[in-house]
Amino acid sequence: MKNNEQYYDKSFSKQTFAYEEFSNIEFEECEFVDCDFSEAKLSNCRFINCSFVRCNLSLIKIPNSRWYQVSFSDSKLVGIDWTTAHWPSFHADCELSFKHCILNDCSWFGLTLQELTITECKLHDADFREGDFSQSSMTYCDFRHSLFMRTNLEQVDFTESSNLGIDLNNNRLSGAKFSRFEALNLLESLNIELVD
Repeated sequence: MKNNEQYYDKSFSKQTFAYEEFSNIEFEECEFVDCDFSEAKLSNCRFINCSFVRCNLSLIKIPNSRWYQVSFSDSKLVGIDWTTAHWPSFHADCELSFKHCILNDCSWFGLTLQELTITECKLHDADFREGDFSQSSMTYCDFRHSLFMRTNLEQVDFTESSNLGIDLNNNRLSGAKFSRFEALNLLESLNIELVD
């Protein structure tokens, strides 16, 4: 991978880019399989219709990089500050999807990322405060110690997700879906007593 280059329909397999710095690279319809990007810096890069499979992207820095129609599966994405990427205001739906990924300690603070798809992922200590994630699907996920405050979660599908510490008074939840047991846990924020 070289700076200031464009890559189209290229496959990168079992390559190590850990701790490296890249800038102004455009990837379109590229596939990354079993690659290690841990602690790499990707500045002003564009990822369009790309997929990452079994990759390690933990602690990557992504200043001003754009992500559109990108899927991640069976990958590790720990400690990423997604707020530093470039999210154009005219694309409320960037078509990002995560499946079987570890997304612990990630920050999505204040972002508008509607229709996000997160399936069977671990999201411990993630920050969703002040964001708009309406109409997203976040099913079969573990949200232990994740933060939600003044977050738009309208019509979000949380089916079979667990450990959701969401304050009903400080988040928008109209039309959201929860599994029955998790819905009971949400009532704790109302300081009421449930009696059988």
